[in-house]
Amino acid sequence: MVEISASMVKDLREKSGAAMMDCKKALVESQGDFEKAFELLRQKGIAAATKKATRSASEGLVVGKVSEDGKRAALIEVNCETDFVARNEQFQAFTQKLVDIVLNNKVSDVEALLKQKNGSGTVADLLTENIATIGENLVIRRASYLENTGNGCIGLYVHALGGKMGALVSLSSNKEVNPADVSALARDIAMHVVSAKPQFIDRSQIPAEIVENERRIESGKEDLAKKPAEIREKIVTGRVDKIFAERCLVEQPFVKDPSQNVGQVLTLKDKGLELKPVAYTLFILGEADGEPAAN
Repeated sequence: MVEISASMVKDLREKSGAAMMDCKKALVESQGDFEKAFELLRQKGIAAATKKATRSASEGLVVGKVSEDGKRAALIEVNCETDFVARNEQFQAFTQKLVDIVLNNKVSDVEALLKQKNGSGTVADLLTENIATIGENLVIRRASYLENTGNGCIGLYVHALGGKMGALVSLSSNKEVNPADVSALARDIAMHVVSAKPQFIDRSQIPAEIVENERRIESGKEDLAKKPAEIREKIVTGRVDKIFAERCLVEQPFVKDPSQNVGQVLTLKDKGLELKPVAYTLFILGEADGEPAAN
């Protein structure tokens, strides 16, 4: 019997758009003959999405959902080819179903998501069905699941302008708090993340090599070349400090009240409450691979 490798299944899925399990069955039935397996999928109507999987999918939606108790949340990005389809009711229903599955099954990995059960099939089958009926290539690009197990809650914000950007922020609390009492603030912090796009929560998260690199860049600037070493060191320290204040969430001026930074906004002295961001996810539609997307 011919051994069917994972790469063979992957290649057939990419060409046919069929589910992984269907591709594997076709390859087994065809004894590893790739083209024959592809024909079998076509004959069964499973390869209805043929060639669509090679088309660019750069439009789509960022969609999120928070559980009723405010302790769990999911965020996904699903791509399609045109903005017209992104506004299509079927596509939007598809993305809502996906975010429910992410939330209910606690998955953040797209491959794991594709394997989740959906009725008698899987999410991969559901994806293939929607590609076939909508008529465009669809890609589940990424998914995030956050859970707050302590005293706190999770905030969600998706930009109203077509769902092109969205964020989740998990806040911890110094004492027990009703999530409903701080949910609006948590949403505001998520909105801030979408607006200000921080790279770190606070200074403790910044790798030493990044700090050193910024110091090296600032030290090499021409305007410091003729300054005494001790003066140059103070200026470099001040500039690097400013750079990271702009990149750290808790130090950024709060988007709704720039007179305070985010850390100050989260300190509710009148209630004896101190909230701190412990995790966040930021998805920007079509963001290039390698750009910061989640923290």
